[in-house]
Amino acid sequence: MKVAILYDRLRWEEKAIFDALKSMNVETEMVDAKVEVAVLGKLKKLGDIVLNRCLSHFRGLYWAATLEAEGIRVINSFWTSLIGGDKLYTSLELAKAGIPTPRFVVAFTVEGALKALDEIGLPVVVKPVVGSWGRLLALIRDREYAKTIFEHREHLEPILHNIFYIQEYIDKPSRDVRSLVVGDEVITSIFRYAPEGEWRTNIALGGKAVACELTEDQCELVLKAAKAIKGEVVGVDCLESSRGLLVNEINTSVEFKGAFSATRVDIAGKIAEYVVREGKR
Repeated sequence: MKVAILYDRLRWEEKAIFDALKSMNVETEMVDAKVEVAVLGKLKKLGDIVLNRCLSHFRGLYWAATLEAEGIRVINSFWTSLIGGDKLYTSLELAKAGIPTPRFVVAFTVEGALKALDEIGLPVVVKPVVGSWGRLLALIRDREYAKTIFEHREHLEPILHNIFYIQEYIDKPSRDVRSLVVGDEVITSIFRYAPEGEWRTNIALGGKAVACELTEDQCELVLKAAKAIKGEVVGVDCLESSRGLLVNEINTSVEFKGAFSATRVDIAGKIAEYVVREGKR
């Protein structure tokens, strides 16, 4: 059996998974999604199963669609990448599954976005529907600032910036909870503490990872959230609130260097074992 790791930026995580697969004597090929050409009918040479680790949402999405069209098993699947890579789609699937999430609204013009503030109430968080590392998130506490942010976003080039995804701001500790899910198991969880002077908790922005132990009920919630988008290898981000744990986002190309450093759980090894197990089915 041969495993392909599809990537477009070679991060610590892809190298760790590659090393884990090699240590299991599994034939493994790193495939650069930016260089390799997806020719339908000639893709089976890449591998029997593909672990999609593309950082670019759209690159990974179109690669997954093409690979699956040729009958190749992809983790995470095209559908999971489509839903998990879009914050609005994710929120909708979580809501349909009855999973507690922050309240959200969506608008498609500046006027609509300002009207949406009345619906959800200040403060709010405005997010791009596609994006990672906390980029272009804005915490808005008053209408004047909101109007400035909305008008600025309206003139950004990608059309996706004209989709105003607005989420209630959760008054929480200066941290969130990230859980790593592989298959049907929550393999580890961490608190991600925001750096000083920052409300966002992303490790990429200087956030600090600390080991965290979830209750049985919280693990069930995390697994239910992953299942809602058919996620196989995902990071589920939750917020602590007065309403209990709320599922905020799900990452389908999850980074876990910080989680590994904080917990020493062999996350890469767990992912490698799962991919091999699925590849042999």
